[in-house]
Amino acid sequence: MTLKPSGNAAELEWFKSSYSDSSDGNDCVEVATTPGTILVRDSKDIERPHLDFTQGAWTAFLPYAVTR
Repeated sequence: MTLKPSGNAAELEWFKSSYSDSSDGNDCVEVATTPGTILVRDSKDIERPHLDFTQGAWTAFLPYAVTR
């Protein structure tokens, strides 16, 4: 999985997974990073609140998110 810029203009640079390039485009999340936080949002409704994770929590989560 790779992340690429989503193309949305905002103060943060949001990225979405290369796996999000499906034909239906219905299951997309985007990720942005700051020095101490990982932010996750719904790419279909960017005005809704996003989730904030510490770097430690995000690192602990990633092994469960990897497709096998």
